[in-house]
Amino acid sequence: MLNKTELSKLHFDRFKIQPDIAVAPGRVNLIGEHTDYADGFVMPVAIDFATLATISPRSDGQIVIHAVNFDEERSWPLNALPKTSSSHWSDYPLGVLAKLAERGIQIPAFSLTIWGDVPLGSGLSSSASLEVATATAVLSLVPQSLTGPEVALLCQKAENEFVGSSCGIMDQFISANGKADSAMLLDCRSLEFKLAPIPHDIALVIVNTMKKHSIVGGDYPTRRKEVEQAADILRTHRPEIVRLRDATLEDLDRWGNEMPEHVLRRAKHVISDSLRAQLATKALGKGDLVEVGRLMADAHRSYRDDFEASCPEADLLVELANTLPGLVGARLTGGGWGGCTINLVHQKFAAEFAAKIGALYEEKTGIKPQIHLTHASDGAHLINSEVLCEAGARL
Repeated sequence: MLNKTELSKLHFDRFKIQPDIAVAPGRVNLIGEHTDYADGFVMPVAIDFATLATISPRSDGQIVIHAVNFDEERSWPLNALPKTSSSHWSDYPLGVLAKLAERGIQIPAFSLTIWGDVPLGSGLSSSASLEVATATAVLSLVPQSLTGPEVALLCQKAENEFVGSSCGIMDQFISANGKADSAMLLDCRSLEFKLAPIPHDIALVIVNTMKKHSIVGGDYPTRRKEVEQAADILRTHRPEIVRLRDATLEDLDRWGNEMPEHVLRRAKHVISDSLRAQLATKALGKGDLVEVGRLMADAHRSYRDDFEASCPEADLLVELANTLPGLVGARLTGGGWGGCTINLVHQKFAAEFAAKIGALYEEKTGIKPQIHLTHASDGAHLINSEVLCEAGARL
């Protein structure tokens, strides 16, 4: 595992110039799945697993990107960058460059070294972390600046239009704008947000099913179409409904019989999960962890039964979590069909919880899960080379 100082040295050894370094975290979502593209509410947390991107200018008109995780370097002439995706890891930074250029930002030649410890395919937003880290790094070389929300929107556009993944705004927004020791209630329509404190004696225990999750292709676009279909049907009765954010459970009671049964259940999940995110924010603000746990349990049942986006491995992990001491709440997090569960656990039980759930899961499945004890962290930021050199090993 690299730290910031080691990555900076690796970059210097390769490119012979001291870099600046951008840090952009992954995220875990406490409540609110598939509500973001319905303009609803989500409740993510930025975590201390991140993408690090070291950057320095070049004078030869080339853009060179070295991905440490893949031990691979790619380069392109600055004036001949790819216009379309190639189903390669480089699509993510190239998409960001394309969208920066569309904003009229003149991108200089540069060397970029990227490394991350956000587990790939785990539903912890490694792609958004990479995009936001790239944007933060490149913006350090140009006179223009973007706000955190602007960076998030640009990176979402890169993933939607260049990579070809129909993600919502949540992942990029929390990576760009997260705050330490806090969850964020994000209104995905207005991009207004409020923070909810996570008590210091509560640990975030993330357990990876080891079943990879992907939102490019597969069931994700199907679910999105079903959510949009539900909104279309309700709009015939209430024209003010633009997306499911504008609908209520009472609307489903009145007109749900006009929908295919599976579309009705998708709508029920999205509307109720958006409400749960708002209620969980209020509960955290009052320190009512019992209510938070109840809402997380309801959210997992809804994701499993109504949205049908869980998997047997995740369901097993949630069942096991509920047998262990110290649990506040457990549920599948992320885009679904694999990835990780998020467990809120009282700190004094966290290490024991992690050991026991790992052993029980391996005993029942033969799969050894990755388990991460993490905390809520700050969003994307830049560390310049002078600060990095002064801080040295402390980083």
